[in-house]
Amino acid sequence: MLEDTVSARVPGEPTAGRLPGHGSGSRREWRPPWPVDLHSVLAPHRRGPHDPAFRIDRDGAIWRTSHTPDGAGTVRLQRVGEIIDCTAWGPGAAWLLEGIPALLGQDDAPEAFEARHDIVREQLKRRPGLRIGRTGRVFEALVPAVMEQKVLAEEAWRAWGYLLRRFGEPAPGAPAGLRMRVPPPPAVWIRIPSWAWHRSGLEAVRARTIIGAARVAGRLEEDPAEPRLRSLPGVGVWTAAEVRQRAAGDPDAVSVGDYHLPGIVGWALLGRKVDDAGMLELLEPYAGHRHRVTLLLGSSGRRPPRRGPRMPVRDYRSF
Repeated sequence: MLEDTVSARVPGEPTAGRLPGHGSGSRREWRPPWPVDLHSVLAPHRRGPHDPAFRIDRDGAIWRTSHTPDGAGTVRLQRVGEIIDCTAWGPGAAWLLEGIPALLGQDDAPEAFEARHDIVREQLKRRPGLRIGRTGRVFEALVPAVMEQKVLAEEAWRAWGYLLRRFGEPAPGAPAGLRMRVPPPPAVWIRIPSWAWHRSGLEAVRARTIIGAARVAGRLEEDPAEPRLRSLPGVGVWTAAEVRQRAAGDPDAVSVGDYHLPGIVGWALLGRKVDDAGMLELLEPYAGHRHRVTLLLGSSGRRPPRRGPRMPVRDYRSF
């Protein structure tokens, strides 16, 4: 049973409160009934160290922005003892606060997971607070996933940051020093001119995929199932899995086609690299929790040695 604790408020409802130094906002204090590693759970939603929609302040608090069904919103989360202290601003504040338990893994069921390898069992003990949460915002997870298709992360993060700074609105309630922006709604992505896509470093193919998804964003929010996602031109199994991991909190969505993941899984479980087919075979005993296993193995530190030169960061703006 969840326990919310906020002074002078109706149980289960956020109340108006004040976060010293950051202005008024709606506030919720949530006591999770399980250990929560706040930074680990929210890390997948951060698109690089300079993500305008995700910041970590000097106090260790995490700030996130989202364009919710009610409009733009900013939420600040910080652990205070056993409490997760949350404050939100903007038209989407109430929606964000209501979704805090789901964002931090309320709908996840790690207790049903059984480790079958020593390294997986070891990582479970080391990361008891790891849960897979969900944002409930499908299109917002899809846009950066499309940007990350078949490129170095740095390229995608550069495009994401540029387009949010250029077309996103200022984050309500966020300190000016954090320089945060809210991801634009689908209608704005549709209207981004070709020159802006080019200046972001994103080539036309991925831009068309994002624009096409924006045109059917409402249907995606209603049904984020893999077949629906993969029916979109330019969205394959890897992109669909990346979206479902974040938006739906799917513990079984494996990022098949990832450049690094098969090597990580193979090296950790066999001591050698494997391809996608080999990775899926190794993960078969974990059906229902395969994404959870890849997260655990990815944090184990067991990775194949690097060989050869690293892929250079490309810049489509010069093409």
